[in-house]
Amino acid sequence: MRAVFGLVLVAGVGLAGFAVYMTQDYISGLQSALTEAESRDNVEMGQIVLARQDLRYGERIEADALVEAPWPVFALPEDAFTSIEDLVSDPDRPRVALRAMDAREPIFPAKVSAPGADAGIGAKLTRGMRAFTIQVNVTTGVSGFLRPGDFVDVFWTGRTANGEITRLIDSQLRLVAVDQSADMDRRNAVAVARNVTVEATPQQVAALAQAQSTGRLSLALVGLDDDSSEFVEIDQRRRLLGIEEQQAETVEAPEECHVRTRRGGELVKIEIPCTN
Repeated sequence: MRAVFGLVLVAGVGLAGFAVYMTQDYISGLQSALTEAESRDNVEMGQIVLARQDLRYGERIEADALVEAPWPVFALPEDAFTSIEDLVSDPDRPRVALRAMDAREPIFPAKVSAPGADAGIGAKLTRGMRAFTIQVNVTTGVSGFLRPGDFVDVFWTGRTANGEITRLIDSQLRLVAVDQSADMDRRNAVAVARNVTVEATPQQVAALAQAQSTGRLSLALVGLDDDSSEFVEIDQRRRLLGIEEQQAETVEAPEECHVRTRRGGELVKIEIPCTN
């Protein structure tokens, strides 16, 4: 009987110890959760400018269309506007939206024009770049699937002495406008463009202008995550048309054999048949 009582006592003490251990573990986890929550509450906060309402492409950015909201400093983008005064610095020279924005969307310099500028192509060009327009149709313009902001490869097709050829002349050119629209967020139905405008360097513009005047240009849409480049530099009309530089033929002179002899006081050279 005493043995049974001892076993029950030992089992009870063991269960009590296990319960104490589980309780301590639960309390420790709860304290960790509370500490983490407190640390979150102590995150340093800054502020960012958001769109108060939906903004359309080309719409003027007014102060009443904006709102300042708290934002964690560690996640605050470097180029974000942090006050409405920075964004609307001069009411007489308002900015305009360069792309459609949803309500509560953060506003960055790339989404708006410079003060007083409109939403034209000039506001979209990178410094030092030029805009060049290429005529396209349903075949050469990727069946109307092109939109401003896309990247394209440009191919030239023309006739040479060796027949009609097609060559890649520029790669990864950014579209800044399709027809007369630079809206990157067009929601209208797909339509076949008649011309597109690309951003290019002055040297690339010269090659494109020459190519368009001597043949026809076709576009190939580059994938969104495709950063490969097959750019072929065109700096000469001869290279553009695929005319290879011809190397001058080397003609071997016939071998000559001769002997020298004296005739009187004069040294003369007499040709003889070569024996080797």
